Amino acid sequence: MSCKNTIMRLSEYRRILCKLKALGFTRVFSDHLAGALDISPALVRKDFSDFGLTGNRKSGYTVDELIEKMNMILRKDKVEPVIVVGCGGIGRALMEYNAFAGEGIRIVAGFDSRPELHDLKGTIPVHDISRLEVYIKGHNIKTAILAVPESSAGDMADFLISRGVTGILNVAPIPLKGYDNCVIRNINFLHELENTIYFASMLDSKQK
Repeated sequence: MSCKNTIMRLSEYRRILCKLKALGFTRVFSDHLAGALDISPALVRKDFSDFGLTGNRKSGYTVDELIEKMNMILRKDKVEPVIVVGCGGIGRALMEYNAFAGEGIRIVAGFDSRPELHDLKGTIPVHDISRLEVYIKGHNIKTAILAVPESSAGDMADFLISRGVTGILNVAPIPLKGYDNCVIRNINFLHELENTIYFASMLDSKQK
């Protein structure tokens, strides 16, 4: 498995561990996490070993210790500033998503070329796109959410990367290729919804 897949699993492990902690669990075994994610306990133990997460065969792993170390690995031990480029429907919805704050993620600003969307006095200010380069440099921004139209997604990604952004969550309706100096994650909400509708209809037809 690639390092990227391991990191994605670590994020899932952490999510499950936080739920277990809320339920009063202080220790956990690899079997518990494996069952929740439908993977093998051996894979859980390997992932933990790769990142120096240790436990005891008889008493398992300490929940608090795992969460603390995963927070450091996933950089949740400090707040990560993120900008949104493109503040239309999806961009605005992501800016207003309150759960980010609880995960060590803070959307600090939005940028758009449309004057009617600019709002410098809002909880999350929306700036003119012309201020993007200055803001990135002045605030040392490394992560951006890209929610621009398909026609400008590629050029805007190139612009962000050339200004030092090393991570882009692309929700524009076109996939972008990865770069050696930037991690790009593509999420097409329309495509995902179409897939969900299709497989739901197939399941429904089997049940009739």
